[in-house]
Amino acid sequence: MASPARAPRADNRLPLILDEAARLFGERGFHGTTIRDVVRGIDMLPGSLYYHFAAKEDLLAAVYGEGVARITERVRAAIAKRVDPWQRLTAACVAHLEALLAEGDYAQVVIRVRPADVPAIAARLTALRDRYERMFVELIDALPVRSNVDRRTLRLMLLGALNWSQTWYRPGHDDPRAIARNFVALLRRPTEPATA
Repeated sequence: MASPARAPRADNRLPLILDEAARLFGERGFHGTTIRDVVRGIDMLPGSLYYHFAAKEDLLAAVYGEGVARITERVRAAIAKRVDPWQRLTAACVAHLEALLAEGDYAQVVIRVRPADVPAIAARLTALRDRYERMFVELIDALPVRSNVDRRTLRLMLLGALNWSQTWYRPGHDDPRAIARNFVALLRRPTEPATA
């Protein structure tokens, strides 16, 4: 009689690993964080981490991917019920900014770790970022703006402003929803076609 197949090893430590890595990568950056730092924070042996990830770069890619997924989920939910292009963009910007400011460690990694900082996985990180930004390409392409408006520049300027807010945002002093709405309002005025 054949012996039953062994079930894959269940390990509920993966979320702990990702959370600790996100915290450290967000605080210290990729190069300022070691595998020993990550496992020390969750009382794990360094070799045990390699059960989940072959290299520190793979751990970063997982953390980055989780951060992008969390932000994407918020933005998709925010725009799902809206039809007007400007309202959809505003809702996306509010959700994006709230996610950056609320998702903490994961969002810090997405914003602060640039693909060029980690050449071994730059293409993977860029693909994750580009897949997310595709939503903003579509949102901005749908706007009724003057024909001479460079939509790519408009998107890059808007996302750059939203992402940079982590640097100067002060809880209690600035309201994320108001900031995002003001950014879109500033873009909207000079880009809309003139009415007769």
